[in-house]
Amino acid sequence: MRARSTPARRARPGRSTSPGSTSSAASRRACRSSSSSRLERFDVVVVGAGPAGATAALNLAPTRRTLLVDRWAAPRPRVGESLPGAAHRLMIDMGLWDGFVADGHAPRHVHRGAWGGPEPVERHSLGDPDGHGWHLDRVRFEQRLRATAIVRGAAQAAPARLITLDRDGSGWRMGLAHAGGVTEVWARLVIDASGRSSRLLSGHGARRRMEDRLVCAWVRTAGGALPAGVTQIEAEADGWWYAAPLPGGEALLAFHTDADLPAARAVRTSGGLLARARSLPMLGQLFGSTPDITSDGYCTARGARLEQAAGEGWLACGDAALAFDPLSAQGLFNALYTGLAAAETADRMLEGDAGAGAEYTADVNRVWAAYKAHHAAWYGMEQRWTDRPFWDRRRAATA
Repeated sequence: MRARSTPARRARPGRSTSPGSTSSAASRRACRSSSSSRLERFDVVVVGAGPAGATAALNLAPTRRTLLVDRWAAPRPRVGESLPGAAHRLMIDMGLWDGFVADGHAPRHVHRGAWGGPEPVERHSLGDPDGHGWHLDRVRFEQRLRATAIVRGAAQAAPARLITLDRDGSGWRMGLAHAGGVTEVWARLVIDASGRSSRLLSGHGARRRMEDRLVCAWVRTAGGALPAGVTQIEAEADGWWYAAPLPGGEALLAFHTDADLPAARAVRTSGGLLARARSLPMLGQLFGSTPDITSDGYCTARGARLEQAAGEGWLACGDAALAFDPLSAQGLFNALYTGLAAAETADRMLEGDAGAGAEYTADVNRVWAAYKAHHAAWYGMEQRWTDRPFWDRRRAATA
């Protein structure tokens, strides 16, 4: 692993895998009972097998003894299906592109937004130097990343839950709870990829700053009237909406508001969400009938970041390091980028490079600064409801 390469230009070894393929032997090795007399030892334990964690693991696994830990045995449906064209370069660098193409994700060519005014405005990918993006089959995408990490040599503990994390000499001793009991493992370095609400390293110098109270209510529907290849955004008095077609004929509808507002309570059920959507000038006509709901959910979407993304013996990546407002449509790209950067930094740290963690933190801070500037510009464009709490809070935050 060449530690000082630029992530976006760096070629990666590895081979394509079929999504859903597993290495049961690796999982059994990682989850021996605590009664075993031998402590399983790793160079790196990655906590969280989502896009960021799996990306870190698949880049480390060929050269470092790596364990990937996740509370779920397999990826679950979740919001976050948009990937920009810039991800093409990263996937080529990491040896993921052929598998990504084979998985049949849907091209995204048009962004249509009723934002800053009632009339929709379209932006086409023809004007983007990186080309079109994609609407993902999110579960299949995560399966591909996780399976690639395992095929490249990572051990997996899933489903498993980290219940203890303590410094132990030059590394970490961890307790993993799983169906067979509790396993203790030791690692020289820990990577936190456990998401935007992570508190994994709060007792070891990682301090998280919350930016807002954003939440997301969403439904997936079978079929629908959404045109292929088009992402749609619509602002309203108490937040904003997102709709997109998904591979396989499904559609996603999501509403974003603040957790303490009455609108958040009104959309906790799929019926309440769809009823509110039908009042929208643009999206209302696309969800006017009662669709066949295949899944739904309600989750935090708040912006957050760690004051430092690396410390003694640890790193954070993806949403655990910096979590974006979904309006940015950069969450999955950030997961891939920081997952790769964290793997490179971990390799340098394991080689004894004392400045690697500080350089990684500086890089993450630059990403955050650019995001905040764009965030202020996006929300500043919408001036129709400045007297409403949702919009007033975002205006005040950037004043």
